[in-house]
Amino acid sequence: MQYFAPRNRSGFTLIELMIVVAIIGILAAIAVPNFMQFQLRSKVAEVRVNMKAIATAQHSYFANSGIYVAAAATPAGAAGTNKRPWVGGGVAAFNVMGWSPEGNVFFTYQTDLAGGGAGFTTGAVADLNGNGTLSEFGYIHPVAGTAITVGSGLATTCNPAGTFHPTLGFELDVPGPCTAFDGFSEF
Repeated sequence: MQYFAPRNRSGFTLIELMIVVAIIGILAAIAVPNFMQFQLRSKVAEVRVNMKAIATAQHSYFANSGIYVAAAATPAGAAGTNKRPWVGGGVAAFNVMGWSPEGNVFFTYQTDLAGGGAGFTTGAVADLNGNGTLSEFGYIHPVAGTAITVGSGLATTCNPAGTFHPTLGFELDVPGPCTAFDGFSEF
């Protein structure tokens, strides 16, 4: 009688492969939403930095001239999810106040005046996550010594009482979202 030694079989069983695929699927389900949130945060960081820089430029211009500068929606055209070049709209007015962004921007920016140029509101809009709903941000600076402000002609959901803060309510002279739903992802 002959004895056959069992062959040394190497490789993976179907069950082992299915477990690996399931683990990869679980990791992807966790990683993709986190990646989308990080992208959203970087876009929101752009608007906060630019709005603070616009406010600084406006205050510098006001110190020299006694009025703030109104600027039309810039860049011109519909806001979307992609960066756009800084052209059209109120580029000349932003140049007068001494501000322009570095490179292309996600947001469209506009500045409206209150009290005959003694106060201003800067609004910004963009479709941050591509869902067709615009996220609106604002910076509201009242006329000095008063509560007189103006709503944004661009970011129409902004409250003239200030930008939205989840625990403090509305804040003046702080760049931020216009409502509790602006700047958040669907993920």
